[in-house]
Order: sequence, then C-alpha cells, then structure tokens
Amino acid sequence: MSRMKRIAVLTSGGDAPGMNAAIRAVVRYASNSDAKLDVYGIERGYAGLINGRLSRMDGRSVSDTIHRGGTILKTARCPEFTTDDGISQAVKVLKAYEIDGLVVIGGDGSFRGMKDLYDKHGFLCTGIPGTIDNDLGYTDYTLGFDSAVNTVLGAINNIRDTMTSHDRACVIEVMGRNCGDIALYAGLAGGAEAMVVPEIPFNIDELVDKMRRNVLKGKASDIILLAEGMTSCEALKKELEEKTGITLRTVKLGYIQRGGTPTLADRVLAARCAVRAVDLLIQGKGGRVVGIRNNKIVDEEVGAALATKKVFDKELYKIATILGQ
Repeated sequence: MSRMKRIAVLTSGGDAPGMNAAIRAVVRYASNSDAKLDVYGIERGYAGLINGRLSRMDGRSVSDTIHRGGTILKTARCPEFTTDDGISQAVKVLKAYEIDGLVVIGGDGSFRGMKDLYDKHGFLCTGIPGTIDNDLGYTDYTLGFDSAVNTVLGAINNIRDTMTSHDRACVIEVMGRNCGDIALYAGLAGGAEAMVVPEIPFNIDELVDKMRRNVLKGKASDIILLAEGMTSCEALKKELEEKTGITLRTVKLGYIQRGGTPTLADRVLAARCAVRAVDLLIQGKGGRVVGIRNNKIVDEEVGAALATKKVFDKELYKIATILGQ
C-alpha cells in the first residue's frame, strides 16, 4: 500500500453546528500529525466535487472558525451523485487532484454517497455524522444535535415567560425529520408539559385531559413540543383550542435550530471524530463512519451503520412525561 499523501474534506446535506469545528480538526490534525498530509477542501458537497471545486487548505484556512455555525465549505444537495455517471465524474476529479482519501461530514444521504464511492470504485472514504436530527442508529449522538437542543431550550425558556404572563399555552414545532430526539431532550430539559413525537402513538384526548387538569390546578400556560412531520402546529393548536377552550399560540422554530455557535459538547465531539476519521484513512481503512457510544469513539462499516435502526429512548420519554405533570 502506497503512503497516503493528500486527502480532501467536504460537508454535505443539511448544515449543522460543529461542522466547522470538524473541518478545522481534519485540516489541522492531518497537516500536523506524523503523516503530514496535504488537505483540500471541497466546496458545496458532492456537487462541488463533481464540478472540481477543490482548494488547498492549511492551518490559516480554518483560523477563527471553531465557534462558527454553518459550514465554511458550504453544502448543497446533489441528485447527480446518486447516478453512476455522477459518481464516476467525482472519481475522475479526485484522481486529477491526486486525492488519496476523503472525509465526508453529513447525514445518512451523505454516507450513502461515500458508500457508493468506496463500494463501486474502491476510493477510501470515512464519514463523520453531522446532522442536528440525531437520527443515525449506530451512534449515540450526531454532530450538531446538542447545539440544536440547546437552541430549542433557550427558545422554550423565553416563550414560557410570555405564555405564563398571559395564561396561554403554546405549541412549539421543532425539527428532527423522522426522529423525535430534539423534542424529547429539549422537552425534558425545558420542563415541557407534553412532547408529540413520531416514535410514541399520539392520543390527543389524553393531552386534552392533561391540559384541563392543569387549568383546574391554576396553570394554563402549558408548553407542548411538536416534532415536525406529525402534523402542523397550527392544526394541533386549532384542535386543542376547540376541545379545551384554552387560548394557544404557535411557534415554528425552523432554521434557527440549524445555525448558531456550537456547544462545548459538539466542539469536542467534532475534534474526536475528526481525528479518528483521518487516522482510518492513514491506516488505509475506507468505507467506515465514526461515531460515539458510551462516550467512546467508535467506527463501523458504513453499510452496517446505515442499517442500524435508531432506537428511541422510551424510558427517557416516560421520565419527561412524569416530570411534566
């Protein structure tokens, strides 16, 4: 096996806080480790790879980026990369730039792209899980999840002040795609009275009864966290108002969950994952993704990782529900 000399890094899919911290760690570790690798950044994900948007990066390229949200390399969706022609074009570009290995920072769609590069062309790739949704089953946490939950928590704190002042309830819609972890963790930490998530069957009559009981106890300012995709916050508000007679407001947090300064947890996770991802490439190990389980950094074959079912923490949900009484 020839010695690895040059690697590249890209971010793909939705942006997540901590991506810049991961890019920085990849560049600085690869450049300053014993391997002394040259590092290239690829702009706009797989679309930029296909179009040859590569540029050399060094320690200065990533200065003052660890605290920034989003991704300095930018990101984009790339339907073309799901085709054999698109993947072949990407390999041609990588070979033209004499790239020996690739670090991909993104979610499940991004990992499927790196899997195709490795399975179909034998190109060495490693992956770092970057998505606020925390919807990858092989890892306890994904990069950006902790930051997103803290953003939601801050919003809950502010919204609760106003709802309490006016004796109003509020439905807050949060992101997560098909995963209820943002609603669960933010609901537990923020003292929400209810969390509507895809993993737990939703019974609106139980929620109505709970809200009515709270009114009898002198509380009409319930906070209800709604995971996106279940229903719209406006539709849930309308039905609850009709059945309870309680005045509700709605807040759809949207993209504020994706941006902002990454938390300590996400910055540390970014560094730890980046080091493992680069080390795997140096060792000639491709087609593997990095994650964290029981606070230990792990790596798995990408196909096995993608096939691992995400397990919702029902015990934590039960705790949050009891504490929200």
